[in-house]
Amino acid sequence: MDRNITDLRKDYTLQGLSETDVDSNPFIQFKRWFDQAIAAQLVEPNAMTLATTTREGKPSARMVLLKGFDERGFVFFTNYNSQKGQELAENPQASLVFWWAELERQIRISGRVEKISDAESDEYFYSRPLNSRLGAWASNQSEAIESRAVLEQRLQELQAKYQNQDVPRPQHWGGLRTIPIEIEFWQGRPNRLHDRLRYTRLNDGSWKIERLSP
Repeated sequence: MDRNITDLRKDYTLQGLSETDVDSNPFIQFKRWFDQAIAAQLVEPNAMTLATTTREGKPSARMVLLKGFDERGFVFFTNYNSQKGQELAENPQASLVFWWAELERQIRISGRVEKISDAESDEYFYSRPLNSRLGAWASNQSEAIESRAVLEQRLQELQAKYQNQDVPRPQHWGGLRTIPIEIEFWQGRPNRLHDRLRYTRLNDGSWKIERLSP
C-alpha cells in the first residue's frame, strides 16, 4: 500500500546556520554555499525555480539554470518571447529558489529583473554547442506546435543553412539578471525548527541580516 502523503517527513540533522557563520555580504555567502554544492557533486546544483507573474498577478514557475552571478545579480538565459520573457517584460520582478536536498539547504532570492548587455549575451551564446545555438532559432518557445517532428525538421533546415557558417544570436534570445533586494538562506534543523537568515538590501547598498522564525 502507498504511504499516506501526510506521513512523508524527514528530520534535518546535518548542520546549523548562525549569524556568526555567515558572511556579511550575501553574494559571498551564496558563493560559499554554491561551491559546497558543487563539491558535494549534486546533480545540476545551478538548477533553480524561477517564479514570475503577469501584470494582473497570475503566477507561473519553472526550472531554469543559473549561468552566472556576481554582485550585480543572478543571470539566466531564455527566449525573450517565451512566457517567462513576456511576463518579465510586463512585470520585471521575480523570485528564484535553489533547493539542495542532500545538503538540507534552500536559498530564496527576490528582486528586479533586467536584460544583460548584448555583449554579455553574445559571449555566452557563442560558447554554447552548435546545436544549442541552432535550437535557439528552431524553437518559438512556449508556443503550441503540432508535433516534435516540426522541431526536428526545423533543426535540420537550420543545420543545412548554417553549415560551415557562424550561427548569429537571435535578437529575441539572451540573458536576464535578477538584481536581488532579499536573499534568504535556509538550513534544515531537527523538529522543524529550521534556521532562516534573511539579507535585505538597504537604501545605502548595505545589507541587513535578520533571523526569521521557521
